[in-house]
Amino acid sequence: MSSSYGKNIRITLFGQSHGPAIGVVIEGLPPGFAVDMPALQRFMARRAPGGALATARKEPDEPEFVSGLYQGKTCGAPLVALIRNQDARSADYEDFKNTPRPGHADFTAGVKYNNFSDFRGGGHFSGRLTAPLCLAGAFCLQLLEKEGIAIGSHIASIGQVPDAPFDAVNVNKNNFTAIENAQFPVNDEQQGLKMRALIEQARSCGNSVGGVIECAAVGLPAGLGDPMTCGMENRIAAIVFSIPGIKGIEFGSGFAGCALWGSQNNDAFCFQDGAVRTRSNHHGGILGGITSGMPLVFRVAVKPTPSIACPQDSVDLKTGQPVQLSVGGRHDPCIVPRALPCVEAAAAIAVYDALLEQKKYSE
Repeated sequence: MSSSYGKNIRITLFGQSHGPAIGVVIEGLPPGFAVDMPALQRFMARRAPGGALATARKEPDEPEFVSGLYQGKTCGAPLVALIRNQDARSADYEDFKNTPRPGHADFTAGVKYNNFSDFRGGGHFSGRLTAPLCLAGAFCLQLLEKEGIAIGSHIASIGQVPDAPFDAVNVNKNNFTAIENAQFPVNDEQQGLKMRALIEQARSCGNSVGGVIECAAVGLPAGLGDPMTCGMENRIAAIVFSIPGIKGIEFGSGFAGCALWGSQNNDAFCFQDGAVRTRSNHHGGILGGITSGMPLVFRVAVKPTPSIACPQDSVDLKTGQPVQLSVGGRHDPCIVPRALPCVEAAAAIAVYDALLEQKKYSE
């Protein structure tokens, strides 16, 4: 089903933006795992709405566990968690019932589901569904931490303003901690100030701006993933694209590698501390769909928020006449900062699923 992901751990997201609740079902968690609830809530808070550069919608995003936990530990039953929607304003969307918003799934969802789809706030297509995605990812991040694996990200760019990239060879958990503790999730504080100014500029004129997120996973063993259709790139891309607004993904040198000679793009092998490593990391930690043991590095393109106050052209689906609309309500002028934990969560789910599969080979 399109709302489910995973082979060894199964994640199913459900709910609509303006429904009573959204949530997740997680199957395959190991029994007896003690969940660090404060850490889980801190991770969820990074995605939560609110703040000067985000939507004014106020949602506490406190999960309600109705299955799968007993005395704070996983008990073997499918874990089911609800996140109540408490600050939805459905009236903001009445004008768009028959007028699809440019850049949204209103039109395509209506065609797919014979106009029975819930259009309020984007329904099941809303970024609101990234809250349960982050919840599932938080579990996987804690499980990966026990295996010595860490995942982190930073804003690689907002509009045309770039941040300093990760060191693809030496990026480590300390880099992730520094970014999480920073006021704005970038490596270069001065570039972060420029990004914030650009987001504020977009907000002040009723527009929006997009950007790029760079994510890395460190501590991975060599050997995770498979060739062909189940490679690590495939696995990560499949769940990353469940995040609304993601329009592209690249691994390692990505598209920039196309401008290099093969002798430049190839990574020479060497021994380091008794382990096989590469001197550079243009391959982004994946060769043939399988992890090499180097940091796994990828970047995702995030489009500008489609809900903007600027006048836009659309059509009235009942009358067939052209109309002009402006999207009011509460919307992020840039979704990139709040998308960082979503990308990390998606990567964690994909990596943990692959790790569980690899353990079958070593049993």
